[in-house]
Amino acid sequence: MKKSLQRSILSLAIAFTLPAFAHAETDADRWNLKDLYATSADWDKDAAKLDAQLKEFNTCKGQIGSSVKRFKACMDLNQDLQKRLARLANYASFLHDQNTGDSAGLDINQRAEILMSKVEEASSFLRPEILRIGAPKIQGFLKQDASLKIYAHPMDDILRTASHTLDNKGEDIIAAFGLTANAAQAVHSTLSNSDTQWPKISVEGKDVTLDQSAYTKYRTSGDRNMRKQVFDQYWSTWKSYEQTYGVTFYEMLKKDSVYAKVRNYPDSLTQALDGNKLPRAVYDTLIEQTRANLPTLHRYFKLRSKLMGIPDLHYYDIYPPMITAQDKAALNFPITQGVDLMLAAVKPLGDDYVKALGKAVTERWMDVYPRPKKRSGAYMQGTSYDVHPYILLNHNDDYESVSTLAHEWGHGMHSYLANKSQPFITSDYPIFTAEIASTTNQVLLQDHMLKIAKTDEERLAYLGSELEGIRGTFFRQAMFADFERTVHAKVDKGESLTGEALTKIYGDILKTYHGDAQNILKIDDQYAIEWAAIPHFYNRFYVFQYATSIAAGTMFADDILKGKPGARDNYLNILKAGGSQYPYELVKAAGVDLATPTPYKAIVARMNSIMDQIEGIVAKRK
Repeated sequence: MKKSLQRSILSLAIAFTLPAFAHAETDADRWNLKDLYATSADWDKDAAKLDAQLKEFNTCKGQIGSSVKRFKACMDLNQDLQKRLARLANYASFLHDQNTGDSAGLDINQRAEILMSKVEEASSFLRPEILRIGAPKIQGFLKQDASLKIYAHPMDDILRTASHTLDNKGEDIIAAFGLTANAAQAVHSTLSNSDTQWPKISVEGKDVTLDQSAYTKYRTSGDRNMRKQVFDQYWSTWKSYEQTYGVTFYEMLKKDSVYAKVRNYPDSLTQALDGNKLPRAVYDTLIEQTRANLPTLHRYFKLRSKLMGIPDLHYYDIYPPMITAQDKAALNFPITQGVDLMLAAVKPLGDDYVKALGKAVTERWMDVYPRPKKRSGAYMQGTSYDVHPYILLNHNDDYESVSTLAHEWGHGMHSYLANKSQPFITSDYPIFTAEIASTTNQVLLQDHMLKIAKTDEERLAYLGSELEGIRGTFFRQAMFADFERTVHAKVDKGESLTGEALTKIYGDILKTYHGDAQNILKIDDQYAIEWAAIPHFYNRFYVFQYATSIAAGTMFADDILKGKPGARDNYLNILKAGGSQYPYELVKAAGVDLATPTPYKAIVARMNSIMDQIEGIVAKRK
């Protein structure tokens, strides 16, 4: 996961669960935050500099168009204060995440949030003022001073939205309503995390509260009756709040529709995509191709049914392992071995890439092992421009941890190369390209692991991991995108939606994707309330980018591994470009057009190839 100034770790299709290791950590296993600030007092000094810059920046209001000299001074000052804010915020966040129980970390993190709010408020005039100045004058400034070339793309990104920007009064009104923009999301979060009365189930004679964490744990049970009980009770609980979740989600859908109309967009989807200048064809082609290739997803469910020995596969049968690995010792990967495997895997990206990554993993840029009160999961934050990327892991010495390592360093090298090649103002990059870098590394790792695997058991483990990854990251996220497009379109047309109606729409899509009508996998009607449990739906039209990224990343990795002329350089150019170009155009120029069927057909072909290999290995066992 690339942490923004905000990966889901995919469950393996083959189980080789290992305990969380109690590692004897050394300094080499912990990130070195002194690279950012030697002491908290140094952080305080830099925060004071930021406050001074904000006062100076305030004098730019109403003046940035007065002359090319004034324009440059204000733009340079804005870039520098944004860079300083990122460094301050990252240090505070890292300090808190390495020990969430430390009050000092919490305090400095809260202070960083205040600074971010100050900067946002102080810079709110910038976009409207640039729009008022207008493209001709701004473009004239850029031509007069060659040093202003770095601002060409950021200025274009603002100026192209002129037709969707209101007058001063209108923009002030929209800004005022911004305080209520996340109300629906806040209600959903509070209700689902704090106020829901979760049922209890009996597990080995003990009562367990079936909350979201317990559901994730026990849905993988080897006891089918237990899985059904978990699904029945968990989803019936969500169902009991259907009306409330329906109202909450409908309010968000209405809000999105109103904002689209006010800003002169034809619909909510077009407005959302225009944030990164993504053509509508990317979204529509993804769903069109996913639906056209559902037979491959259905083949996966048939394979799961066969390997699990369950002829009547149900929705509660998709999370437990298809195959249980027997040689667990062979799948034990301490961090040093994981790093060696990753470095060997990325050799196709060239000596410079490997050398830079090899240096990075030895200089305490990552916090490796789990420990009490450390933040869970994994992420990369690369916006400490003058320092280096930082990576948080919770490495458990299993293959999933190695895959996560490769994923996060895909992000890390993306930021490293972008920061090295771009000025700060165009160094950061959107999610549309971010997940391509992480996925490409994982495909390279997968290829390497299959080449060095010594037994069929190992090969099954690696193949199963990738197979489940494609199901969860491509097909499932595309299904979510399908649902989002459907419900947003209805509200854009002025239609009403109740919780019951939303469940019916989601249920129909869920059944289509899983082959319910063909008796491939049965979906009980009560499970169709699942839409209510997906928090990503409150971040409109976001999840589709996981599906487009795995398609593009897989295609880039395949071309690089095949030695296709120019493939490696084309891919690395995406990383080096950072946010200096619009992401769809950048990826297309590198050889992958996500508005066409080609990349989606490629990921489906890879999924079929993986299943061919699994079936071949299983057939040899007989």
